[in-house]
Amino acid sequence: MDRAAPPSPADTSNRRLLVSIHDVSPRSEAQVDRLAALIERHTGPARFAMLVIPDHWREAPIAGNAAFATRLRGWADTGIEMFLHGWCHRDETPARDGLAGFKGKHMTAGEGEFLNLPRAQALSRMREGKALLEDILGRPVTGFIAPAWLYGEGAHAAMRELGLPLAEDHMKVWRPTTGEVLARGPVVTWASRSRGRIASSLAFARLARTVLPLALPTLRLAVHPGDTTVPALMDSIEGTLARFVRSHAPSRYAALGAPG
Repeated sequence: MDRAAPPSPADTSNRRLLVSIHDVSPRSEAQVDRLAALIERHTGPARFAMLVIPDHWREAPIAGNAAFATRLRGWADTGIEMFLHGWCHRDETPARDGLAGFKGKHMTAGEGEFLNLPRAQALSRMREGKALLEDILGRPVTGFIAPAWLYGEGAHAAMRELGLPLAEDHMKVWRPTTGEVLARGPVVTWASRSRGRIASSLAFARLARTVLPLALPTLRLAVHPGDTTVPALMDSIEGTLARFVRSHAPSRYAALGAPG
């Protein structure tokens, strides 16, 4: 496959591409390295974000893992943006009924950690995770993105109370403190946990490559460690990146809303 060179700012004006690697933790380090290498072939070095889980499924704590903490600090030092991505990425308060129950069952595989948490628990996990990452990184986190992009009222209240600067869900990026929406449009992502989800995500990516660059000033693309297990997904990610960088400049989340 041909490698697309990152576009010059003159080609893209204020059309931005935001790329992120989700589920960064000690259990996904090798997959994250592979995804980062793929992304950088198209965007250039360090022009993407990482979403970090402090204790993935309560089986991979970053606290006390000096080697992984060093890797996180090194990635951040190169300019990679770092988001807090929940605490454990597991829904420990699942709802059985209503819209929350539907989202928890159909939009994620038991990973909507912040969908049903009350404010006090959400605030405690966010505060502890933020302090942990910022101590490791030596700088503020860029923001908070809930696992599976699912937020309940408790999560929204906790983000406002902590003054977290940025958040995103499936359809937008916003400032939790004010509610100001900074970018709209669907995030392009892939799913690897079943053949049906693989097929549907491949189909959506094909459509997105045709439609979204013409329609949106800000494109978002998100990848997960599980994507590396399916060659067709990796090919689709590469093709989507190659198309998106032709029209949109790889950018930083923190640049949203900035002048120029």
